[in-house]
Amino acid sequence: MARNKIEGKKRTVLSILATGLMVLVAIFAMVPFAFMFMSSLKPGTDMMRYGLTLRFDPEISSFNNYTALNTYRDGIYWHWYKSSAIIMVMQTVTGLFFGSIVGYGLGIYRFKGRNLIFTLVLIVMMLPFEILLLPMYQMMIKAKLMNTYIGVIIPYLVPPFMIFFFRQYCLGIPTELLEAARIDGCSDYAVFWRIMLPIMIPAFGAMTILSCMNSWNNLLWPMIILQDNKMHTIPIGMGTTITPYGNAYDVLMPGAVMAVVPIVIIYLCAQKTFIAGLTAGSVKG
Repeated sequence: MARNKIEGKKRTVLSILATGLMVLVAIFAMVPFAFMFMSSLKPGTDMMRYGLTLRFDPEISSFNNYTALNTYRDGIYWHWYKSSAIIMVMQTVTGLFFGSIVGYGLGIYRFKGRNLIFTLVLIVMMLPFEILLLPMYQMMIKAKLMNTYIGVIIPYLVPPFMIFFFRQYCLGIPTELLEAARIDGCSDYAVFWRIMLPIMIPAFGAMTILSCMNSWNNLLWPMIILQDNKMHTIPIGMGTTITPYGNAYDVLMPGAVMAVVPIVIIYLCAQKTFIAGLTAGSVKG
C-alpha cells in the first residue's frame, strides 16, 4: 500500500511537471503571434520607431489597419487571399486523392517492382526542390501553363511524402479486413472506398493539415509561375509590401495576422485526427 502511494505521488508530480512544461512551451510559441497582433493595431510609424513590442497604447491602437486592407492597392490583398485559398484547396484535394491511392497500392498489394517504386519515392523525397526547379520551369513553358493555378499545383499532384505516409499507415492495417471484404464480393475499388477510406481518416486528417500549411506558405514555385499581380499568393504579395522605397507596415502586420487565420481554423477542425494520424502505429495492443 505504501509503495503504491509513493508511486502514485511520483506519477502525479511528473504529470504536473509535464503539464507545466507544455504550458511554458505553448506560451513561448504564442509570443511571436502576440507581438504580431499587437503591432497590427499600431500605426506603421510606431513600429518603425519602437520595433515589435507588446506595449499597448489605447491612444494609437485601433483596428484601422485592418480596414486599410480593403483599400490597399484597390483591395489587391483579397485577390492574394483568394489565390492562396484556391491553390491550397486544389493542391490538398489532389494530393490526398493520388497520394492515398498510390500509398494504398504500395502498402497492400504484392507485385513485382513494388520495392523499386517505393525506393524511387524515397529518392524523390530526398531531392532538394531547387534541383528540379529549372526542368519543371521549362516544362511549364512548353505546356503553356505559366501564370495559371494548374501550373502551380502540377508538381504537387502526387506528393512523395504523402505516398510514404499512407503506405506506412496501410502496412499497419490487418489484411484480414480486406480479405473478408473480397470474399463478400467487393471489388478492389469498393474495398478502398468502403473499407480503407474510413480506417484512413486519421491519416487524412494529419496530411490535410500538413498539406494546407505547405501550400499556404509556399513561396518559391508560385512566385516563378504566377506573373499577374492579382494572382499572387499571400507570401508573394506580402513580400511586395517591403521595398527599398518604403515599407507598408500598416498593411503588412494585419495582413500577416489574417494570413494565419485559415491555418488555425483548419488545425482546430482536424486536430483530433491529426494527433491520431501522427501517433498511429506507435502503440500496439
